[in-house]
Amino acid sequence: MTDTLDAAARQLDSFRHEVKAWLEANAKRRRHDTSEFKARVAATSQSRESEFEHVEKCKAWQRKIYDAGFAGIAVPVEYGGRGGSATEQRVFQQEAARYEIDTGVFSVGLAMVVPTLLACGTEEQKRKHLPAMLRGDHIWCQLFSEPGAGSDLAGLTTRAERDGDSWVVNGQKVWNSFAHVSDWGIMLARTDWDVPKHRGITYFLVDMRSPGIEVRPLRQITGVAHFNETFLTDVHIPTENVLGEVNGGWGVTQTTLMAERVLIGGGMGLGFRDFLELARHYGRTDDADVRQGLAASYTRSELLRWLGERARAAMKAGRPMGPESSVAKLAISQHVFENGNLALAIEGADAMLYEDDAFEHGFWQQQFLGQWGIRIGGGTEQVQRNILGERMLGLPPEARPDKTEPFREIPKNA
Repeated sequence: MTDTLDAAARQLDSFRHEVKAWLEANAKRRRHDTSEFKARVAATSQSRESEFEHVEKCKAWQRKIYDAGFAGIAVPVEYGGRGGSATEQRVFQQEAARYEIDTGVFSVGLAMVVPTLLACGTEEQKRKHLPAMLRGDHIWCQLFSEPGAGSDLAGLTTRAERDGDSWVVNGQKVWNSFAHVSDWGIMLARTDWDVPKHRGITYFLVDMRSPGIEVRPLRQITGVAHFNETFLTDVHIPTENVLGEVNGGWGVTQTTLMAERVLIGGGMGLGFRDFLELARHYGRTDDADVRQGLAASYTRSELLRWLGERARAAMKAGRPMGPESSVAKLAISQHVFENGNLALAIEGADAMLYEDDAFEHGFWQQQFLGQWGIRIGGGTEQVQRNILGERMLGLPPEARPDKTEPFREIPKNA
């Protein structure tokens, strides 16, 4: 047993050295002072040209990572991956975080669609979509939430009706990150109105260039617009684009939602050292309150790291991600809340400045304003507490007749 563990450790160490060597030869190290990354994140507006320039940079990076053999490290070789382990994937992520690499527009596809396709997709769907995602050919978005179905996602009213070899979809979705630059989307629609709401939903793979799809960007409090609302009018989706069973989409959805919570719970790209450097810049490392805030931030970071390790260990052991993903999601929500307050507390009166008048072009003000996207997206903090209370602590659920009555007969949130 000891020899086996030693061999595994040596193999992982060798892989880490391989990753480090490639990164050092191909990418610039992240700096804690002002950088291209921070300037982009700090932007309060973005032209169409600069946005598509960023998309092309992300595509180039993803293709470069793929060509080097580091895309989809834990994805089987037959689907374009490396066929490695989840631990190796984590090693690459740890090392890449130290460099100025941006593949952000692929986050939905790589972190949410890939695990869902691997768990629930047909062989044809896997072979068609997974290699293209890993190469950086296709950007994906998520078409789940609706104006009347956010936290109560199963209350969605987007309608899909069978018409021969296709489904015709009509409805509206909202909060769709990157939908305006996406090639494909994962979408939920109601296909049976005469059963309880969770049992009449079907999961679709949608070509975002299909006629009848209109995407309208939504301006956020940060000034930028990567969220969207999406209107679907008589959109035809081939039957082979159903993921899972017709009317069985809610079970597939759980795989995606748990992956989304793990993605969000994995952090926001900032580490303890970023806040420490901010305190050093303002000469506040001897301030007792700031030191307490930094210590608390470090502690939360470590807790999140170990929550992530627990989730990866469960996946490695073949156990599906369960409600513990809500622990990570709730923890990161609290983390970004406290970190946003900490950053502006360190800046003091300078925190009232904005854009180019502020330190690092207002990067820290944007972190504070952007926290609500993380705290609401993937299920609000209140929803996560309900999940934990009912599924982990065994607390009695609220009385919910809408879970058992035919959806057609219950009041709609539309």
